[in-house]
Amino acid sequence: MYLKLLYLGFKIYCFLFRPIRMGIRVLMEKDDQVWLVRHTYMTGWFLPGGGLKRLETLDEAARREALEETGAKLGAISLLGIFTNFSDWKTDHTAVFLCREFEFTGKPDAEIAEMRAFPLDNLPGNTYPPNLRLLKKHREGTIISNFGRW
Repeated sequence: MYLKLLYLGFKIYCFLFRPIRMGIRVLMEKDDQVWLVRHTYMTGWFLPGGGLKRLETLDEAARREALEETGAKLGAISLLGIFTNFSDWKTDHTAVFLCREFEFTGKPDAEIAEMRAFPLDNLPGNTYPPNLRLLKKHREGTIISNFGRW
């Protein structure tokens, strides 16, 4: 419950201050399946990820967020692209990484309600729309630009 209140407070903050933020997402794919997470404080399925911390590289943030949200340690990762979203009164720049080498060594943290693998051609209907569009382009092999809008 407190996470939902914090999330509401964050939305109010965004309305008042219109922040510019940098985040990451990790497309964890194996055997034509992608791992998605569902948070306790908002609806829908998302690629694992979150915001950068001070003095943290994009690579470090991707690895930290994957470990926190899925319990996975990542092997080699590659940058798929950097995308921008202007929703909810903020400007979000998100670096999206692809990882096909990972192993689960722990458990997701308390903010994750559920984590599951889904076939790339059968994603849940309530997948976050920008993630859904990205996954569709990834499946089709049509990510032609590393920069653009979510």
